[in-house]
Amino acid sequence: MYNHYGGLLNYWKMEYNRYRMMNAVKVIPVIIANPKGFPIYFLTGKKYLYQTLFCMASVAKHHPGAFSFTLVDDGTFNKKLIKTINNRSKNVVIIDSYQIKKNLDSVLPEREFPVLHHKRHVYPHIKKITDIHSISNHDEWKLVIDSDMLFWGKANDILDWFKHPQSPIYMQDCTQSYGYSINLMETLSGSKIPPMVNVGVIGLKSSTINWVRLENWIIELEKAEKTSYYLEQALTSMIIGETKSVVLNKEEYIVNPIPDKVNQKEGILHHYVDLSKIAYFTIAWKKL
Repeated sequence: MYNHYGGLLNYWKMEYNRYRMMNAVKVIPVIIANPKGFPIYFLTGKKYLYQTLFCMASVAKHHPGAFSFTLVDDGTFNKKLIKTINNRSKNVVIIDSYQIKKNLDSVLPEREFPVLHHKRHVYPHIKKITDIHSISNHDEWKLVIDSDMLFWGKANDILDWFKHPQSPIYMQDCTQSYGYSINLMETLSGSKIPPMVNVGVIGLKSSTINWVRLENWIIELEKAEKTSYYLEQALTSMIIGETKSVVLNKEEYIVNPIPDKVNQKEGILHHYVDLSKIAYFTIAWKKL
C-alpha cells in the first residue's frame, strides 16, 4: 500500500492531511439545502461523512439554493453522526437504516432477491443502486454523487439535465473499469455497453431499473468471471445500455486529476480516485 502512494513518508503525509480534513468539517460554512431544489443523493456514513460535507459545500458554493441533498445511511449512522449532519447543514434529508429496511421490504423483499441482499452485506457499493433507487418519493430521476469529489465551477450541464431529464447522465472514466468482459456484459444485457462509464456522477430513473434482471446479472457475471470491486459500475453500464445518455465532458468533469489540475482547480468537478487522493487530502480541500 505504501509503495502505491510513493512510499511510507508520502502515505503518512496523506493520512495526516486526511485527519486535518476530518477536523476542518467543524469550521466549514453551514451548508444550506433547498428542499425544493434539484435532488442530489449521497450514500454515506461514519467513514465518509466528512467528504460528503465537503462535496456538498462545494456544490452550495457554486450553486447556492439550487439543490436539495439526501443523505442515505450506509449502515453506520448513529446519534453523533446525525448531530454532525444537523450542525453542519440545514434542510438536509436523512434516510436512515429503518426507512431503508422498509423500502427494501416493499420493493426488494429478501425472499425474492436473495443475491441483492447478500451483496448489500458483502459489497456496500451496491447500496448506491438498491438503497437509493428503492426510495419511493416524487424524485423520478435520482442523481447519485460520490463523496470523494469537489466542484470547482458551475455545473450547468447537470442543471440543464435536471430541468428536463429524459435519459441517464454520467461522467466518463479515465480508464474503462467494469471488472467484467464487455462480451459477457452485452450477452447478458442484450445491449451494447457504453464505454468509460464512471459512477461518481450517475443519474437514473428509478422506475426503469429491472430488479429481476439485476439479480440475474449478478449471478451470471460472478458465475462466469467471479466477483469484482467494479460490480456496481458494470451493473450501471448494463442498466444504461444503448439508451441515449448525457455524457459529461471528461475535460471538465475529471476522474483521477493530476496534481497540476488540482492546484489550478481546472475543470468543473474532480473525482479523487486512486493516486489523486494524495492531492485531494494534501491540496484540494484546503483550496475550497
